Amino acid sequence: MTGATTVGSTGPARRVRLVLAAVVVVATACGCGAPRERIDGASAVASSFAEAARSGDGTAMCALLARGTREELARSEGTTCDKAVVEQRLSTVGPVREVDVHGLRAMARFEGDTLFLSRFSTGWKVVAAGCVPRPGQPYRCRVKGG
Repeated sequence: MTGATTVGSTGPARRVRLVLAAVVVVATACGCGAPRERIDGASAVASSFAEAARSGDGTAMCALLARGTREELARSEGTTCDKAVVEQRLSTVGPVREVDVHGLRAMARFEGDTLFLSRFSTGWKVVAAGCVPRPGQPYRCRVKGG
């Protein structure tokens, strides 16, 4: 019989089922802990940034900013990053209320502030802070990269 597939054969239909089963197994194994790990990582950096903001530690805040954000902040304010970021008087109140992670990007919400983060080879970094929502428009952020 030409084109017939019997039980135990390696015909096209069986190969497709085996490939699909392998994809499901690999996706499940690789994705099991990844979302929680990304959420926890972004949340930890957001919390550290907020704590540094509350204590006025500009050096610690700048260390948690993405390089482009640090450079843009210092350039736009005409001073060093650590001085410029403290002058922004960010209002990160209380603990992180919510973290949304989508791939290598995250948004962390506090009572009075929203931070945007990106995942780099060196870990999570804040790319924008002091962000407030605007209906029908992008967030307005006081600290952001260029």
